[in-house]
Amino acid sequence: MAAARLHAERSQPATVKLQKALADAGLAARREIEDWIAAGRIEVNGKPAHLGQRIGRDDRIKVDGKLINLRWSPRLPRVLLYHKPEGEIVSRADPQGRPSVFAALPRIKGGRWIPVGRLDFNSCGLMLFTNDGVLAHRLMHPRYGLEREYAVRVLGELAPDAIERLLQGILLEDGPARLLSLTPAGGEGANRWYRVTLDEGRNREVRRLFSAVGVTVSRLLRVRYGPLRLPPRLKRGQWIELAPSEVESLLAAVGCQR
Repeated sequence: MAAARLHAERSQPATVKLQKALADAGLAARREIEDWIAAGRIEVNGKPAHLGQRIGRDDRIKVDGKLINLRWSPRLPRVLLYHKPEGEIVSRADPQGRPSVFAALPRIKGGRWIPVGRLDFNSCGLMLFTNDGVLAHRLMHPRYGLEREYAVRVLGELAPDAIERLLQGILLEDGPARLLSLTPAGGEGANRWYRVTLDEGRNREVRRLFSAVGVTVSRLLRVRYGPLRLPPRLKRGQWIELAPSEVESLLAAVGCQR
């Protein structure tokens, strides 16, 4: 046991990048932590931190004046699947006092839940939460191209030219966007359902794409994020936590080395 522990300690790097260490501790995703560094909110040994700074076990890290206890031993992330209902915001605070997704989540020690991809107030379906900033970054960053799949209900039926535009690409106010796939999924009366996929998660992107071809989305349900699907048994407002074996499978699927 002692030899194994010594080997594990020796296998750990002497120093790591500050933003990676704080992300591993579950404080936030790397990009958010980089913003904190730039804003002067983080200190290393009593001095303002800088981007790219490396830290070791003996360094004292403070965020907004609060000492942070970093974990240095390898540990599996925690991952939750949450079935978000309509009428909840993905924020810890809201001036309007609307319900938050975080109110339904279990408490976590030594970190916080990081939302992986957002759903707007009127959308529902699968949301992921993790306490690991590195994994959150891997799941969200556009360069990794993880697919998101949605069930979309619209008022009216899409014309062939509208479908072609959605698949070929449309210039939105924040740049070009397109659907990877679009499949009719039935419907009655004025309502029609479609299954769509895309490989990024910009704000209200699906709704804006459909609006650009003159169609209003009346309901939006995310059913898959990367390799993870919304479990049929998971009711709205409920969450389940992935087992360690499932977390390991997720890490392998997204190429996140531990």
